[in-house]
Parts: sequence; structure tokens; C-alpha cells
Amino acid sequence: MKSLYVRLVVTFAAIVFCSGVLGFLLANWYYQQHLKTYNEQKIAAIGKEIVALYEEHSDGDVHNYLKRIGNMNFQLYLFDETGKAEAFGAPFREQEIDHGIVERVLHGETYRGIAEEKHGLFVTGFFQNTLKNSIGLPLHAQGKTYAMFVRPNLEGQFGEVHILFAVLLIAAFFLSILFILVFTRYLVKPLKTLTKATKKIAEGDYSLRLDISRKDEIGTLASHFEQMTKALKQLEEMRQEFVSNVSHEIQSPLTSIQGFTQAIRTGEVTEEQRQAYLAIIEEESRRLSSLSKQLLTLASLEKETELFEPTRYRLDEQIRQVLLLLERQWSEKRLNIELSLPETAVMADEQLLNQVWINLLTNSIKFTEPGGTIFISIHTEKEHMAVVVKDTGIGIAGSDLPYIFDRFYKGDKARTRNRSGSGLGLAITKKIVQKSGAAIEVESQAGVGTTFTVRLPLEVRSKGYDGK
Repeated sequence: MKSLYVRLVVTFAAIVFCSGVLGFLLANWYYQQHLKTYNEQKIAAIGKEIVALYEEHSDGDVHNYLKRIGNMNFQLYLFDETGKAEAFGAPFREQEIDHGIVERVLHGETYRGIAEEKHGLFVTGFFQNTLKNSIGLPLHAQGKTYAMFVRPNLEGQFGEVHILFAVLLIAAFFLSILFILVFTRYLVKPLKTLTKATKKIAEGDYSLRLDISRKDEIGTLASHFEQMTKALKQLEEMRQEFVSNVSHEIQSPLTSIQGFTQAIRTGEVTEEQRQAYLAIIEEESRRLSSLSKQLLTLASLEKETELFEPTRYRLDEQIRQVLLLLERQWSEKRLNIELSLPETAVMADEQLLNQVWINLLTNSIKFTEPGGTIFISIHTEKEHMAVVVKDTGIGIAGSDLPYIFDRFYKGDKARTRNRSGSGLGLAITKKIVQKSGAAIEVESQAGVGTTFTVRLPLEVRSKGYDGK
């Protein structure tokens, strides 16, 4: 496959060539439509002036007169009544002409060979040095009639100009190719840099510095590429942290299970210790099962594109069912539950949103001290329907708020398990909310409480629910 550099050079060279050809065709069309007739009329006028000057002011030898005219860069050809011909000035390359044309001129007609004869379709016909490409006029001298054919000697008059234009065209073409070679390399160079950068990224090297000072499309591309590199670097760091966190979350319960299992197998524990150890093993196994389920849920949410299956259902009833499901947990802590749930129908994925309410309420129950209160309400805003879950729990530190939706993030750095779970619940919640076309916000103050607000698109009907 040809490189981009070669492709650009060939493309630009083809553009120069095609432009030259099209320019030549346009000039030819203009010559054929406008200049050809004008050129013929101008040469005819010159020929008539040559005849008139001789007939009015000269009684001398016509041959000497025409010789002097030829010395002024004109080509002339003279036929007498017998058909004898004589040339003056620079010779014609082709001197053939129909005898009938000569006879017509001798009888007083004007021969307009430039316009009448076909000298090719191109503008090069203007430069055709033939007798047919001339003007024929009758000339009366010393009682005789002659047929005089005349045309300018373009080589003599404009030969240097031809050379100048030829040099100009050739120089312009080769200089265009040279500039194309140089500037195309300048255009391709940043793309080659991006190619090398891509290879480095593929090898895991994200320490790239690109020239993003350019203000053109390549500069924009380099800027976006650098942003992509930073995003990939951050993603790689998150992946490594994710693997580390998963390993930690799995390793801890496995170590506990292994240790307590060995202790039980030795038989050197009392029945009371044995039951306690088995309870710990059961709890750790439950934690592993829950972690595995949450990881699968998170992977499905990130991978599946058609996971969201919306249906119309009663949102207020769904939240009440979740509270009944978690009744044992909030009852054991003697928490007060205050509800403001008007009849509300919503168009959403019932199963996914059910997981959102379970995660949010489980967190509120877990981090609210015994005797505290949880407030749950639904209200309609201008363009959204908001579900608010507010508690009087321990709150979240301001430094932790930006990270609470990150996977495995926990406010308690020591990773104690008395209150902390796997650290995936809120990450799953945010993924579900995003897939639902909704948004989630959090406000919290340490020691005061936390408020989560989920804003769903306004696909709701309050108090008008028809049960369908």
C-alpha cells in the first residue's frame, strides 16, 4: 500500500496536470469563440494597408517593396497571373495552396484562410506556419494583377516571448512539484508522529507530548488525540485499580474461610467457637456471592446495549415493596421511615430501577444510627420527576463526595467491614440511572446526613394512573 505522503504527492501532481489541461482547453475555447475571428480581421486589415500603401504611394518595383515589408517580420507569397510564385520574408513551412484560391484572389476576392480553413481545433492553429493559414488579397502593380498572401512572422515578432512562456510553464510545473514534495512532507509529518504515538500507546506507553499549538485540523486532531491518551491512561489506571480491588475483596474472605476451616478441621476448638467460625464462613461466603453478583451486574450494564426494557408501572408501589423487603434491617435499628409517595406511574425498566432503590435504601439504613430517620418522597419538577432518599446518618466527607460513584471506592480507607460493603452498589446505581436516561445527585454533610436525588424523564402521570 502506498504511503500517505506518496498519495498526496501524486494527488497534488495530478491536480497541477489536470488544471493545466483544463486551462489549455479553456484558452482554446476562448480562442475559437472570440480571438480567432478578431485575429483574422486584424491580419486582413494589415494586408489591405500593405496593398493600399503600394498602390497609392509607390510606382517602383513591387518585389523590392514586398521584400522591405518582409523584413518587417511579415511572411508574404506573391502569385502573378501566370501562376508564378515568389516568397518574401521568412519562408512558409507549407507552401501548398489550391490553384482555385489563387484564381479567386486574382479576380478580386479576399481569401480568409485563418477563418475559412481548418487548422486544428486547438489554439495552436494560430501558430501554424502554412500558406493556407494566411490572408489573400489582390495587388495591382505596374499594370498587372497579383495574388498576395500575407501573415505575421510570429517567430520573428514573438519568438523570445514563446521561449519566455515555455520557460515559465516548465519552471512553474517543476517548482509546483518541488513545493508539493516539501509541503506535503510538512503536512504528513504530524500524522507520522500520531502513528508513532499510536504504537507507543499500544505498547502501554502513555507519556506522550504532541504539538497541539497548531490552529488547523491537524492541531485539533493532536489535541483530541492527547485527550484520548489521557483518558486511556486513566482507564488503564482504573483497570489496574479495579483488578487490585477485586483481588483484595476476594482474597480477604477467602483467607478468613481458609483459616477458620483449618481451625475447625484440627478439632482443637470448642463447640461454641466452631459455631462462631461456621457463622463467619457463612457470612464470608455470602459476601463472595454478593460480590460476584454485583460484578456480573456491572459488567452487563457496561456491555449490554439492549438491556433497558421500559414498561409503565407504579413507582410509588415499587418503593413500598422495597421497604417491605428491607423491613428486617431498618426495624432492627429502630429507624423511622417517613414517606411522601403520591400515586405515580413511570415508564422505565422496573427491574433495574428496583435495584437502584434497594442500593440507596440499603446505604441509608447501613449508615444511619439506631433511632434515626429516613425520608422518601416523590415530586414533579419542571422537566423531571424526582425521587428523594434522605437520611439522618453519619454523612459523607466533602473530600469523598466526588468519588462515591467510583467502583470499589469506600470512605473508610481501612476497609473495615462493620459498615462498608463491596463498594460497587453506588457504581451500579449510577450505571442504571444513566441507562434510564436519568440523573442522580448527592448532597451530604458529615454528622448530619445524606440526600440522594434521582431525576427521571417526565414520563409520569400523578393521580391519573389508569393501571395499564
